[in-house]
Amino acid sequence: MSTPTSMPALFLPHGGGPAFFMSGPMHDMFVPMEKFLAGVHANLPAKPTAILVVTAHWEADQATFSGAARPELIYDYYGFPQETYALAYPAPAAPALAQEAAALLRQAGMEALVSPDHGWDHGVFIPLKVMFPQADIPVVAMSLKAGLDPAVHVAMGEALRALRQQGVLIVGSGMSYHNLRSFGNGGPAALEFDGWLDSTLNGDAAHRSAQLARWADAPSARAAHPREEHLLPLMVVSGSGSDTPARKIWQGAAGDTRISAWAFD
Repeated sequence: MSTPTSMPALFLPHGGGPAFFMSGPMHDMFVPMEKFLAGVHANLPAKPTAILVVTAHWEADQATFSGAARPELIYDYYGFPQETYALAYPAPAAPALAQEAAALLRQAGMEALVSPDHGWDHGVFIPLKVMFPQADIPVVAMSLKAGLDPAVHVAMGEALRALRQQGVLIVGSGMSYHNLRSFGNGGPAALEFDGWLDSTLNGDAAHRSAQLARWADAPSARAAHPREEHLLPLMVVSGSGSDTPARKIWQGAAGDTRISAWAFD
């Protein structure tokens, strides 16, 4: 058997609900993001053996992984066209990977669980449906840990780093800006916070960890993230990265709001 190719870890935006699969003005706002996600494979050295998605839309008392053999989709968005509640993503699950990931966290002194029945929310299946429409790569979803402590999430990423050597693509599915009251019109705050993220992520692992632990003190931090659940997946993927500075793989916008994505080698 050939040795799997080591994968980067990616922090990616997952859009607005099912907007990628709609028509009209809301879809139009997300077309640049959709095009980026559809080309993400170009940033990968090979086809992943599996994908571990840290989703902003699942919080649990302990880090929890989806372990069902056939996870159901969770349509956790509201007020969208009826056809968006019939979207499918029949990728295979990876219960063994879920168990391995939980074991890695436990070995690092953290509590972790595998859920036998939790499904894949839209932070999982919506971006993957754009990125890998063939749905032929095994997928595991990972929750955030209640309390949303950034240092804890960085530590979880560090514990999971070894999975990348097995060809597992670790994806942090969130948004670099997530203030729904001003989304699409985030202007200066989005630019200021994005600039801070660039400076923070352009450093070694220790620098990133120290800065991300204090993210709430950054310029326009709470204007960009009134609640930080969409930023916490970044902490996990940064923790799973090496000392090499992050690579910015996309800088785009939704309306006039700067949205970015990074890769960690």
